[in-house]
Amino acid sequence: MNDRAQTGSIPATTDGLPQPARRQAMLVIILGLTLAVLDTSLVNLALPDIARELQSDSARSIWVVNAYQLATLIVLLPLSALGERVGYRRVYLVGMALFSVASLGAMLAASMPALIAARALQGLGAAGVMAVNAALVRLIYPRAQLGQGMAINSMVVATASMAGPSVAAAVLSVASWPWLFAVNLPLGLFIWQLGRRALPANPPSAHVGPRFAAIDVLLNGAMFTLIFLGGSQLGVRAAATGANGANGGLGAALLLAGLAVGAVYLRRQWHRAAPLFPIDLLRIPVFALSMGSSVGAFCAQMLGFLALPFLLLEAQGRSHLEAGLLITAWPLATALVAPLAGRLIGRYPDGLLGGIGMAVFAAGLLALGLLPAHPADWDLLWRLGLCGAGFALFQSPNNHTIVTTAPLHRSGAASGMLGTARLTGQTLGAVLLAAIFALRPGHDGTAESLALLLAAACAVAAGVCSSLRVRQADKFK
Repeated sequence: MNDRAQTGSIPATTDGLPQPARRQAMLVIILGLTLAVLDTSLVNLALPDIARELQSDSARSIWVVNAYQLATLIVLLPLSALGERVGYRRVYLVGMALFSVASLGAMLAASMPALIAARALQGLGAAGVMAVNAALVRLIYPRAQLGQGMAINSMVVATASMAGPSVAAAVLSVASWPWLFAVNLPLGLFIWQLGRRALPANPPSAHVGPRFAAIDVLLNGAMFTLIFLGGSQLGVRAAATGANGANGGLGAALLLAGLAVGAVYLRRQWHRAAPLFPIDLLRIPVFALSMGSSVGAFCAQMLGFLALPFLLLEAQGRSHLEAGLLITAWPLATALVAPLAGRLIGRYPDGLLGGIGMAVFAAGLLALGLLPAHPADWDLLWRLGLCGAGFALFQSPNNHTIVTTAPLHRSGAASGMLGTARLTGQTLGAVLLAAIFALRPGHDGTAESLALLLAAACAVAAGVCSSLRVRQADKFK
């Protein structure tokens, strides 16, 4: 069926959707992205209960999280490329349908292998949502107002990334862990039904490249899988086993294998007009710097966010409720500043806004890393607020640059790279934190402070990449 004939399609000459269709389409984007990102960390708090009820060990239960993340990571780029060919709307709706069905499977899982399999299917469905959401935002908003749409998109990702433990705590306080997945069913059905009517279809394009080969999809999956497993073996497994040589050797071997597969994969992509791995976009200096900024920023965010509970609960002896309320200052500041960042897009260079945002973020992380042993609540709140505000000021302009630098017919590839950069940065941050904990066991605050200082350094590196875009953007124009 021709997408232009479907409800919600837009002509090629239309600059975004009119109201109220725009509000309805963005409601679909907001709710779908919230579910997809939230489920990345939603089950973390329930892992001990899940392992106990399903009679499994802790090491295997970690794959309830890993299966979701890995499945999402390996299909983001293929699904974004598919969206350029068959329509972003179709990929989004199929992804949401699969996510909802897999949530039912996870809710009913009676064994750990069944739950892990359902979580992998959930990850595949979530990838369909995340791979094309930014490309859809580009179609939903007029070009002059795209900054507002990207600000909303960025705010949803940032707040949902950090809200998982809080939402899980609320659900688990009144129900058992299967309800963490049950809540996805009515929301998923509502999003799918509304999306059929409200989401726009791709405008016709004469630039759609040739079909990508199955071998490229396999190489893409193998590269990300090996690198993910290698990093996990070196970092996360090391934290659990004391960083023994066997694990280190296996992790290094997996990483090297991933890099070798990546070399073959990228060589196949090098001269293609619309490659599955968007080398064509990475040749644009502004796009490449934006991707580097994104990886560094999300690495810093994950380092900080994972280190904070250990710092507050273990080193400072605070209660779970107190720690949760304090950490809420971070996403709250993000939600408050993100709309402001959206209004600043277009008035000031994205690279400048991103550089200032990362400077503020780094200052907040540095201040957290230098906390006294027994800080007052206010001393924590303003530092956490700086982190949230700085990240919000960075992310919206950075995502705006990534999406708008790409040609319209490569919006899907740019959208897929947004999710790839986020997951890559978050995985790297988790691995670095696990390595720090392996090298500095015991939670007296030393390892946590070191992690926060390293996070500040990553934020500084991201800010440098962002600031370099100001000069490159002038050349690009």
